[in-house]
Amino acid sequence: MNEADSFAEIFRGGLPHCLLIVLSMLLICSPVMPSEFEVISMSKFDLNGQHFGSRVPSISLEARSLYSWNTSRHCVLTRLTDLSIHDFDKLRQNAGGIILMLPSNMLDLDVEARELITILEQSMLTYTAVAPIFFAPYNKDLEKIIDDITYTTTDNVAQNQTALSQLIVTVSANRYHVNVGGGSIVANKNSKVPIIHGELIPNQLALKPSETVGDGQKLPVILITANLKTFGIYNDYPANADAAVLLVLMELFSKMHYTTSMAPKYRLRFLLSDAGVLLNFQGSKKWLEIDDNALQNVEFVLCLDTITESLSLGADNALYMHVSKPPKEKTSISNFFKLLKAAAEKYTNGLTVEGVHKKINLADTKLAWEHERFSIKRYPSFTLSSVKSPRSPIRTTIFKNDERLFVEHTLNTSRVIAEALASYMYKVDPISSVFDGQLAIKEENLLPYFGVKSILHNNDVKDAFEKYLNNVKIIYDKPDGRDPEFMFYNENDVKLNVYRVKPAIFDLFLTMVIGVYLLAVFLAIQYFPRFYDEVSKLTKEEPAGQQNGHSSERLRMKSH
Repeated sequence: MNEADSFAEIFRGGLPHCLLIVLSMLLICSPVMPSEFEVISMSKFDLNGQHFGSRVPSISLEARSLYSWNTSRHCVLTRLTDLSIHDFDKLRQNAGGIILMLPSNMLDLDVEARELITILEQSMLTYTAVAPIFFAPYNKDLEKIIDDITYTTTDNVAQNQTALSQLIVTVSANRYHVNVGGGSIVANKNSKVPIIHGELIPNQLALKPSETVGDGQKLPVILITANLKTFGIYNDYPANADAAVLLVLMELFSKMHYTTSMAPKYRLRFLLSDAGVLLNFQGSKKWLEIDDNALQNVEFVLCLDTITESLSLGADNALYMHVSKPPKEKTSISNFFKLLKAAAEKYTNGLTVEGVHKKINLADTKLAWEHERFSIKRYPSFTLSSVKSPRSPIRTTIFKNDERLFVEHTLNTSRVIAEALASYMYKVDPISSVFDGQLAIKEENLLPYFGVKSILHNNDVKDAFEKYLNNVKIIYDKPDGRDPEFMFYNENDVKLNVYRVKPAIFDLFLTMVIGVYLLAVFLAIQYFPRFYDEVSKLTKEEPAGQQNGHSSERLRMKSH
């Protein structure tokens, strides 16, 4: 019983109250259960010895806004629409990490905001980033966190002018710790770029009686090329209009190529690869190295590059023919250009066709257009594109436009190219409307091809090639073991965890409060006897005075 009384006596003192306060404060400043979000890592690859994308696999840092970060110990959490080129240049070199929340709907943004995003994409795919970069799909909870971080660092500064109020805001503000876990980033030694090609050769029935199949092999060649867009700033599959137009042309001309009444004067060859502008057109380079003899009798090479803008930024309704040198009069390219202009006037409402001349810069490690691969080999070639400048950020964007406008524009462009090509091959008037009736290009012809993915991941492309073409082959461009021209990296799926914590100054403030409290308790215990004596003296003097007062009163009464 004595031991129990002694133990209970402890809880009657001041120390347990101190512990209760300390524990409650520790609970307040302890991290809250994390919120988990989906994130996508920025694409990582090498090209000609240059690294794109950070090689840091994870982040575990304090989250800061775009306006309050200052060291590599901070991870910047912000919206993609709030980031500028100048901000990104500082962040990619000095920040500990970057997490960008994507907009909920690109179509809700104005033209200026969309243009800014495409420029940012181009910058991210141009410069090497030291800081790891992740993209988060739009999420309301993540947006609240971004607002909270931004509000406590900007709005409160303007609203509270005094030093005391600023101190209160700093101590009471919430902080967030972000964690993006990921395994090590390893180079994929089995990286490869697939290239598929095939040709249309007239069958024996379509040839004249005096001709043989061997004569068909001697016909001049027209090569049509395109590249699948398989990734951008992150791994995603944007709408592949170039591949869709190529596959539609393949389907249409395969029906005409075997018609006995329309014996073709040319052999059509089609080339499609997974390596576009981001990989410096490695597919066509590899194909030329392997099958260079196939173009000995080439009439011209037609390259499709951003034939339709996936994210329209203006009202420019034009189709540009890019060439390495101005074509001479009555050459194959000059004649096709005239047919293209005539077809655009006939079959579209306002689509203009313009020629753009740009010399090849052999000192540059990256080519501007795919036709330059063939021009270097002295093959007549050109690129058809809806963009005028090779530096246009539209070429590499992964964001999509209004699907209705996208399909409509692609339909018009494919009709113009098909009519001009038919007029050139079959020597018919460009306004004769070859592709009408059963051969008319409709939405159902294009839509299945917009979603075509990498040749490696499905057989849609291979099946289409084998259905309409002859001599279909798939080759692979693999990086050299000692000096690779390109390299991909394996990545794991990652999650973003956000913890709410108190700032470091709150720990200092809490330590001071606890210290003051403990000092007060210590002083109270240490000087309690003296304090008790002083209080006792005061309480004893008052009754004595009162007693003396009563005695004096009685003496006065007796004297009377």
